[in-house]
Amino acid sequence: MMPHNRRSPGLLTGKQHDETCPDLSAALAQKVRFLSNPASYPQPPDNIETKETHMSWVFIADDWVLKLKKPVSRSHLDFSTVEARKFFCEEELRLNRRLARETYRAVKPLYCDDAGALTFEQSAHVIDWLVEMRRLPADDMLDARIAANRVSPAEISAIVDRLARFYIGCSPEIAGGGAYIRHLLEEHEINRALLTRPEFELSGVAALLDGVGVRLDEMRGVIESRIARGRIVEGHGDLRPEHVCLVTPPQIIDCLEFNRSMRIIDPYDEISYLALECEVLGADWIRPLLLSALERELGDRPDDRLLALYGRFRALLRARLCLVHLLEHPVREPKKWRPLALAYLTQARRHPSVIVA
Repeated sequence: MMPHNRRSPGLLTGKQHDETCPDLSAALAQKVRFLSNPASYPQPPDNIETKETHMSWVFIADDWVLKLKKPVSRSHLDFSTVEARKFFCEEELRLNRRLARETYRAVKPLYCDDAGALTFEQSAHVIDWLVEMRRLPADDMLDARIAANRVSPAEISAIVDRLARFYIGCSPEIAGGGAYIRHLLEEHEINRALLTRPEFELSGVAALLDGVGVRLDEMRGVIESRIARGRIVEGHGDLRPEHVCLVTPPQIIDCLEFNRSMRIIDPYDEISYLALECEVLGADWIRPLLLSALERELGDRPDDRLLALYGRFRALLRARLCLVHLLEHPVREPKKWRPLALAYLTQARRHPSVIVA
């Protein structure tokens, strides 16, 4: 667990908050330096591994992990205030305990004293909030296991068993299920706007988008029927191999905490998304196992036309999210995103045609 009694001199005073600080970069940099320094902790670890993600900084040492949200604001989220970051830290804890209770420990305050020093020691001024987690073995994350060719059918079944019990326990989103259809339609239009930008030079993408648009219209009644039968739930929202740890029981982490509408989903859509991510990593054999195992547990499997739509829609969405990174300034890992987007488009083309002949 994270103790608290060290201080670090810095830039902030007790009266300042990130949302009004004239230099947000300096304020965030101070927190990152403090949390990256083993001497900041009363039981200093030998080393702290620091990772930057799109929305967070992550600090890893011994058996624990701390996550600090960046003070960012986007069209679909707002972490710009201390109060907002506290709320979403608490949401992250609550939501992730549904599928990884053993991993998510607590939400912890980070303090600032009157001299501007950061500290874990309780004082009058909470300057930010952290999510504390149990460290999971990196070699047992599903993406790492796929890369090492160390995944068994029994482990895939264990993942689905945990997910199926979770889905069965979710309240059906019948009244709010229309948000799922709206989300699909809205995201499809955003996919079209970005993927057809001339600078990306994506040959054939317009035909893929047209096919998905046609099938979304055709399958709307089928999706509405699934909503009425209680098949749409508040799921994980970001079910990727790097978020699945093959320990006992499996830990499924890093759900999408900042936007509930993105978590409203058909379990078969969500499991198809995981299958897609496994395919991009070269593990095509996992998709039929995932779908068959989920069907055994939940029943009411969609027909192949809807499954094909789910698969192609998710592939186009992932391609778009890759290319968005190339529009940022500065671009992080600039050589990564176009090849990865092309890999998702390749998978989109491999799915059975969503156009009715």
